[in-house]
Amino acid sequence: MNLKDILKGINYKVIQGSLDNEIVSINYDSRKIRKSDLFVCIKGFATDGHKYVQSALENGAKAIIIQDDIEVSDKNIALIKVDDSRKALAIMAGNYYDNPSKKMKMIGITGTNGKTTTAFMIKSILESNGKKVGLIGTIANYIGKEKIDTERTTPESLELQELFNNMVNKGVEYCVMEVSSHSLELDRVYGIDFEVGIFTNLTRDHLDFHKTFENYYKAKFKLFKRSIIRIVNIDDYYGKQVVSDLTNLNANNIYDYSIKEDSYFKSYDEKMGSKNIKFKVNLSESEEFVLSIPGEYNIYNALGAIGACYKLDIPVLDIKEGINKVIVPGRCERAVVEYNLPYDIIIDYAHTPDGLENILKTARGFTKGRLIALFGCGGDRDKVKRPQMGKIGTDIADISIITSDNPRSEKPMQIIKDIESGIDKDNYIVIENRKEAIERAIEIAKEDDVIVIAGKGHETYQILKDKTIHFDEREVVKEILDNK
Repeated sequence: MNLKDILKGINYKVIQGSLDNEIVSINYDSRKIRKSDLFVCIKGFATDGHKYVQSALENGAKAIIIQDDIEVSDKNIALIKVDDSRKALAIMAGNYYDNPSKKMKMIGITGTNGKTTTAFMIKSILESNGKKVGLIGTIANYIGKEKIDTERTTPESLELQELFNNMVNKGVEYCVMEVSSHSLELDRVYGIDFEVGIFTNLTRDHLDFHKTFENYYKAKFKLFKRSIIRIVNIDDYYGKQVVSDLTNLNANNIYDYSIKEDSYFKSYDEKMGSKNIKFKVNLSESEEFVLSIPGEYNIYNALGAIGACYKLDIPVLDIKEGINKVIVPGRCERAVVEYNLPYDIIIDYAHTPDGLENILKTARGFTKGRLIALFGCGGDRDKVKRPQMGKIGTDIADISIITSDNPRSEKPMQIIKDIESGIDKDNYIVIENRKEAIERAIEIAKEDDVIVIAGKGHETYQILKDKTIHFDEREVVKEILDNK
């Protein structure tokens, strides 16, 4: 592709060389550069792409995008300076792949909790209507039924545009995305126009990255400036703020949803069961929705999905069918149901104070015996939430087992001590090894008890200081039960 075409829509200055160059591919990793490629210097947190220009040139780069001033002795190399190389990368990647996001209806979901569940609900609804759907999120990426493993909730812009292109080539009509605050702040989704933007909620998370809650909110809010239709949870304090800030910008197509407040999409007549929930939405009196995932917070997730699809003119019957049959891995997931145990084991991704409180309160609602909570906190992440989660776990559960999660570079026992600092009860035990902790929970479980294993959910690995090991809690539970 011609360099001039790749740069379309970008404000740039040619420092040297010609724009009349045929580029084979784009990359921001100098190690992946091949002959006649374009190298983009990205300024990251751990390193700076400007340091690797020589390496890129040695590998065959024909053109370099820079943000800072540098010199290249070979005057045949095109050197182009931009104001922001991250934003430039996003636009160039879109151009390179012929702007595939504009060939699909893009649906973006942001918030601290509920993004994954809401995304899977929307995918299920759209597929019930016969649409081919792509999904980008925490658990995996999907092109229709094809699953593609992922390392980030939202990939870097270059990989993202490649994924969009693959979706378009395979006939995807709708792309449902979890849009993380990191991806918004780091401009991975810069230049993408969303048909629908959904706000689920905002609670404490990622402050190790954003530093302040205001920064966290501002990052999330960017999605709604780029959306045509806005679906917002106003039972959440920050949801009200989103509506207020959008109104001040004279934005239109704002549709709120709630359980408690009066809203455009409001649920009522909720009937909570241990296996499912029934509720009505003020679309028409006769329409009752049945959701096979328990917990009031999942009504909120469902309302976001219902609101988005309703505004996309999906028939209510298809919305009902999609909501009813949705399955979300690692979200209030009942494990080893085939074993017919006298107690229940639930695996859930809850790794924030709000998430842990939601899953434990939900489980408490259908627990006839004792509620046993097993949880930890991730290392190299916001430390303030650790004592909060300790208090929540021990306040709601009858027995808590504090264990290791993904300790990363931190010492697991120090993380556990941070969790313990918020606990004022003696109804907990500490078992650092997560497998041994799960074994202990199963060992003490009695008839009608419920074990909630929180923190990892769909994850099939554990991140330690020096390595990442395979750790699928479904497999761990089965192994323990088979050896009993």
